[in-house]
Amino acid sequence: MKSYADAGVDIKKEEKAVKSLISGLKFVRKGSGQPILTNHYASVIDAGEFGIAITTDGVGTKIKVAEIMNNFRTIGIDCVAMNVNDLYAINAEPVAMVDYIATNRPDERVMAEIGEGLNKGCEMANITLVGGETATLDIVSGWDLSGTVIGFVDKNRMITGEGIRHGDLIFAIPSTGIHSNGLTLARKLVEENGLSYHDRFENHTIGEELLVPTRIYSEVLGVAREHDIHGMAHITGGGLLNLKRLKKARFVIDRPLKPHKIFTFLQELGGIETDEMYRTFNMGMGFMLICDEGTAEELRRKLDGDVVGHVEEGEGIYLNEVRVDV
Repeated sequence: MKSYADAGVDIKKEEKAVKSLISGLKFVRKGSGQPILTNHYASVIDAGEFGIAITTDGVGTKIKVAEIMNNFRTIGIDCVAMNVNDLYAINAEPVAMVDYIATNRPDERVMAEIGEGLNKGCEMANITLVGGETATLDIVSGWDLSGTVIGFVDKNRMITGEGIRHGDLIFAIPSTGIHSNGLTLARKLVEENGLSYHDRFENHTIGEELLVPTRIYSEVLGVAREHDIHGMAHITGGGLLNLKRLKKARFVIDRPLKPHKIFTFLQELGGIETDEMYRTFNMGMGFMLICDEGTAEELRRKLDGDVVGHVEEGEGIYLNEVRVDV
């Protein structure tokens, strides 16, 4: 098992499939409510004095680990986090959420635990879960959890990455661990090496480590109000490739934060190349802000994190001298 593609998730094939999907989506609403930002971390609809931001995401195969560990209490936090962090990345404030749960075997205890996590995540992000849908489907084996979040954004203060320029610095805020991406590869590495999710890992188990919930980066909204931030990136599936959403430039990560031990553990299990790790996982860097040098110094004093790289003229995403987006 040497790559995410070997585990069954081919990012390049996914990109081609998505392009095929959206190639047929050409209709645009007539009248008010026109889209003013699409195909970014979140999309934005014009609502007059402000924009309505919307995004959707799920927890992916992390929920399989929750099933194995028989513990669904934190998976709802992941669902909230994966959505609100995408809104934060364009400087939108999330306000409300709906969720979708699909299963082939309804269970009151599991639903209560999922609800517990959703409620906690909503409290952390200061949003209201206003509704949702539960479906019992024989095409599902186990559980699936996803959600959609809407928010508001000042149209004059949207941060899309267009303001990024040569010489800017890249500031990374740490993740809490694996978050909710790359779990297909992580699970296969654990299982195919004959390990159990109940085996010890540091002061708990492998399963408990993989279930540590995704960090909610609500603090970046305050930072964006006070400072000139040129771009923000939520580092999810695809790792550093998420920087491609911002602007065509040369992003150089030459002093990354130290990865959590779970990442080195997985890398050693599979003998995975370092560049592949940074194409798959957040590697300890869950959110990035791009700004000038002076602002980066201010961020050092206000946030837990550090400068991990810089922006140059050109194109591509580089981990030191290795281009990772090819």
